Amino acid sequence: MGNFLAGKAVAVTGAGRGIGRAVALAAAAEGARVVVNDYGVTTDGTSPTSEPAEAVVKEIEAAGGEAIAVADDISTMAGGQRVVDTARSAFGRLDGAVCVAGILRERMLFNMSEQEWDPVVATHLKGTFTVFRAAAALMREQRSGTLIGFTSGNHQGSVSQANYSAAKGGIISLVRSAALGLHKYGVTANAVAPVARTRMSAGVPMELAEIGEPEDVAALVVYLLSDRAREQRVTGQVYTIAGPKLAVWAQPRELRAAYAEGSWTPERIADLLPGTVGTDPMPMLARLEEMEQAARKGARPNQ
Repeated sequence: MGNFLAGKAVAVTGAGRGIGRAVALAAAAEGARVVVNDYGVTTDGTSPTSEPAEAVVKEIEAAGGEAIAVADDISTMAGGQRVVDTARSAFGRLDGAVCVAGILRERMLFNMSEQEWDPVVATHLKGTFTVFRAAAALMREQRSGTLIGFTSGNHQGSVSQANYSAAKGGIISLVRSAALGLHKYGVTANAVAPVARTRMSAGVPMELAEIGEPEDVAALVVYLLSDRAREQRVTGQVYTIAGPKLAVWAQPRELRAAYAEGSWTPERIADLLPGTVGTDPMPMLARLEEMEQAARKGARPNQ
C-alpha cells in the first residue's frame, strides 16, 4: 500500500471494469477509501447487475483497503446523490469524485434514433453532472476536493458516434465551468481523455498507434486527486494519456478576427473570411480518406 492518497475518500463511477476499476484499485492502493460505483451494464447500457462493483470492493478489501459498493444508475439525480451520500455516511467526507462511467450506441447521424442518443448523453454527460453536482455541494462545505471527468479525443468529432462525441465535448465544458465556479472554495476540476485497451476501445474502427493500459490512466487520476496536484494549481485542464504519452489539450481561444466598416453583409463576409479570418484545419477530416480507403480493403487504418 502506498500513501499518495492517504486519508482521502474517493468515489469512482464506472468502477466495475476497465479504466474505472483500475482507478478504484490504484486509489485504494495509495491509501484512499473508495466508493465503487457501477451500474453493471453492457457496453450498450443494458442488463444491469451489482456484481462488477461488488467484485472490485472484494479486491480492494483483500488487498487491505477499505471500499463500499454502490450499484446505482448515475444518469439519475438520485443515483448521483447516492454515490456522494454513501461516501459521506461511510467515510465522513469526499475528497475526490471521478466519473468514468460510459456506454456506446454507434450510428451514423442521419440514422441515429432518440433511443440511441438519449442514453449515451445521459450516462456520460448527465452522469457526470449528477455526481459533480452532489459532490460540489459537499466539497464547498469542506472547502476542498477534486472533480475529474472523463472525456475522449472524440470530442473533436466522430463519423459514427455523434452522441458520444457531443457528450464528451459537454464534459469538457462542464469541467471548465466547475473549475471556474468552485475555485474560490478550494475545489479543483480536470478532465482526462484516455487511450487505453478496454472493452469499449476494442470496437474502435482503426489501429491506434498510441495506446496504453487502464493502469496508465489510473496513475494520472491518482496524481490529479493528490495534494501534489493541488499544490501545483492544476485545474480546468484536459489531459490525454496514451501509454508513454502524456499531453495537455489547448484551452479554447479565438484564432483570428476581422472587423467590418459598417454592417456585415453576406458579400462582405464572402470577400473577407477566406483570406483574413480563414479556417482552423480539422484534424479528423484529414484522416477520413485514409479510413475510407482502408475500409474498402477490409483493413483498419492506423491513427
